[in-house]
Amino acid sequence: MDPLSDVLGDLRAEDVVTGRFSLGAPWSFRKAAVAGAAFRTATGHPYYICIDAMNPVRVEPGDCVLLPHGNEHVMCSAPEVEPVLFDALVGSKGIHPRFDTPLEFSAGGNGPVSELYTGIVMFGERARNPLFAALPSLIHIRAGDPAVPSWLTTTLTNFIEESMARRPGWRVAVARLADVLFVQILRAYLLANRHEGINWLRGMANPQIGKVIAMIHREPQTPWTVPQLAAIAGMSRSKFCTRFRELVGESPISYLTAHRMYLAAGRLALDRSRILEVAEAVGYASEKAFTRAFHRWYGLPPREYVRNLSTRL
Repeated sequence: MDPLSDVLGDLRAEDVVTGRFSLGAPWSFRKAAVAGAAFRTATGHPYYICIDAMNPVRVEPGDCVLLPHGNEHVMCSAPEVEPVLFDALVGSKGIHPRFDTPLEFSAGGNGPVSELYTGIVMFGERARNPLFAALPSLIHIRAGDPAVPSWLTTTLTNFIEESMARRPGWRVAVARLADVLFVQILRAYLLANRHEGINWLRGMANPQIGKVIAMIHREPQTPWTVPQLAAIAGMSRSKFCTRFRELVGESPISYLTAHRMYLAAGRLALDRSRILEVAEAVGYASEKAFTRAFHRWYGLPPREYVRNLSTRL
């Protein structure tokens, strides 16, 4: 059983926006938050990325940077350079960003040039899953890291170049490539950090708790009880609950409910199944009980959630 593959296999890019920027030092711009996962790589001169209250991170040529939550951030040739707003920068060049048109421009001064390749992957509402909740604001994968496939940076660069060419079928091809690249970056990060933090990733690294998480992922429809889950872990009920919370950050039943709701949201979004069918598929005997649980988790009852999805199509 491999719950990580289950979650990674469920990721599907709905749309991708890409760009290639030639930036001569000094340069700096502030990028507003986006409703997607943003990734960056560059050739030429190193650059810096600054996010939230973190210290500036120096990004070397060939490194990959991923912002899973699309946070607002600054990219610059040096931290002391005053940033301009990205939207204002492209607007001054007469560029109006569109989903169907990759961005390309030059900016900055006459100093060393950073060739920046960027992409934003849109996963939609069904990306509300335990994987994203466990990821930090910034993932920095260094070139040459043994956990990183040697082809990753080259493929990322070629993927963006391919999108710039806009050959027939490029939007579908780019979305599929984005899935592969996103998963590879996440795998490299997870392999290097699976023993850190408090979340389900750390729980999976524990032999006893990992068995329970794997079983929840494998059989979410089963009416699991704490004694049953504790027995799978081979632990007493109290010790199991304490250890699960220490590693995962929530109770076993809370985790089970969240996973069920994630699966239900994905099924509602994908095939518009009847509410009762979805309820039964994730372990609820009645539509009423499922509706209450879904409303508590998502903030909307299932029917309203489906109507909202329809209005966005």
